[in-house]
Amino acid sequence: MVAVSKRSVMTLYSGATCPYSHRIRLVLAEKGITADIHHVPVDQVPEELAELNPYGSLPTLVDRDLALYDTRIIVEYLDERFPHPPLMPVDPVSRAKARLALHRIEQDWYTLLADLESGTRAAADRARKQLRESLIASDELFTVADFFLSEELSVMDCALVPLLWRLPRHGIDLGDDSPALVAYVERMFAREGFQLSLSDAERTMRG
Repeated sequence: MVAVSKRSVMTLYSGATCPYSHRIRLVLAEKGITADIHHVPVDQVPEELAELNPYGSLPTLVDRDLALYDTRIIVEYLDERFPHPPLMPVDPVSRAKARLALHRIEQDWYTLLADLESGTRAAADRARKQLRESLIASDELFTVADFFLSEELSVMDCALVPLLWRLPRHGIDLGDDSPALVAYVERMFAREGFQLSLSDAERTMRG
């Protein structure tokens, strides 16, 4: 955390195609939180961002005297500061399960997305195959409820949906092998909050 000057409106430094930034934009949109969103080229970190965040990483959220630059910390901060609608369960056991599911999403799927974005051709091919097979194998999880393992929109959906939006960009087609997941995708992409969360660059990922 870094002390910064007073600001009247929350500011988000975001990558226009960054899935982690997209997660924050989705939380903002679903909660109806007003924020100034500045899309920052990853190779041109502005001086003001470098002063706020020693890593110069995206996303970075600035709220009054507070600067936050870890995706999970930002999401939990927003959920606690703006508690309605809640994105984390109320009871400790359910919260722990949600955090564990987030860990699995990040470790099992987001790491493969990183290989698709910036890995060698061989690494990208392996990641593409592994990610597709892993998602298809998880199809049954999407039959449990309208949202991912939950009756309400949660932090798990906000992490998962930006990743799913990027599948065609990386040549991943789920086809007819995961009907429950495909139905989930259609429901989530149709949400007003999700549509509002998209940058112009992200919209082009699906034409």
